[in-house]
Amino acid sequence: MNGLDRLNDGLAYVEAHLADVEAPDIGEAARRACCGEHHFRRMFASLAGVTLTEYVRRRRLTLAAFELVGSEARIIDIAVKYGYGTADSFARAFQAMHGLAPSEARRLGRPLKAYPRMTFRLTIQGGDEMKYRLVEKEAFRIVGIMKRVPLIYEGVNPHIAELWGSLTPDLIAEIKGLSDVEPTGLISASANFSEGRKDGGEVDQYIGAATTQAYPAHLSALEVAASEWAVFEAVGAFPSALQSVWGRIYAEWFPSSSYELAPGPELLWNEGQDTGKPDYRSEIWIPVRRRQ
Repeated sequence: MNGLDRLNDGLAYVEAHLADVEAPDIGEAARRACCGEHHFRRMFASLAGVTLTEYVRRRRLTLAAFELVGSEARIIDIAVKYGYGTADSFARAFQAMHGLAPSEARRLGRPLKAYPRMTFRLTIQGGDEMKYRLVEKEAFRIVGIMKRVPLIYEGVNPHIAELWGSLTPDLIAEIKGLSDVEPTGLISASANFSEGRKDGGEVDQYIGAATTQAYPAHLSALEVAASEWAVFEAVGAFPSALQSVWGRIYAEWFPSSSYELAPGPELLWNEGQDTGKPDYRSEIWIPVRRRQ
C-alpha cells in the first residue's frame, strides 16, 4: 500500500465518523494512515489546499444540509448530531457556508452548497526527478535574527526580504562566524507554522547559522533536536524553482516515500547573493523519520 492509499484510508475513517456527536478522532485517522497526527494534518493540507479541520467543518455542514432537506428531524437534533451545542451556533455556521438559515433550507428550491467528499489520486505530470539525500544530525541550534511573518508561496515574500535587508555587514560576519555544522554559512529556518500552512498563515522566520557554539544574548536562538534530515536540491530561476520543489516535497515525495515529517524547523541554504542566475542552487532541509 502506498502513501496515498494510506492517506485515503485515514480520510475514509474521518468520513465514516462525520455524523458522530464528537468530531472524528484525527489521531485514529492518522494511525490508519500509518503516520503521526501532525504529519497527517500537514500532508492533507498540502495536497488539499485546505486544513483538515476546515474540511471536516464543511463536510459536516454539507451533510447537515442534506438532512434538513431530506428529513423531518428537528433542527436542534441535527445541530447536535454534527457537533454544535446550540441551535444558534449551528445557525451561524450554516448561514456562513450556505448563505441562508437552517429553517430556510427546508423550502423547496432554495440554493445550498455541497462540499464533496475528497479522495487523493496520483497524477503523472512528466516524471521530473527530485534530487535528495538523507543526513543524520546531532542536536544543534539556529542563531541569528527572527521575525514572525506571513506565509507567501508564490513570488518573493516582502516580509522575509525586509528581514534580510535588516542585516548589516557586521551582523552577517558575526552570525557566519558561529557556523560550525551543516548547512554551513548563512541559512534560513522556518518554524512554528500556523495550522495547515495555508497561504496567508504565519511562521517564525530565522536568518542565522547552524551552530553548537555559545552565542551572544542579542541574537535569537532556535534549539533543534537530533534528527534525520531529507535534503532536497533546487536548481533554476529563483524563487520559482525553489517554491516548486518545496511544494513537490509534500505533494509527491512524502506520499511515495517511507518517511514522514518529524518535529523541527525547515531549513533553507542558498548558494549566494546573485539570485538572478538561471541555474541558482538551493537546498531544502526537512526533518524526517521512518513511517511506522
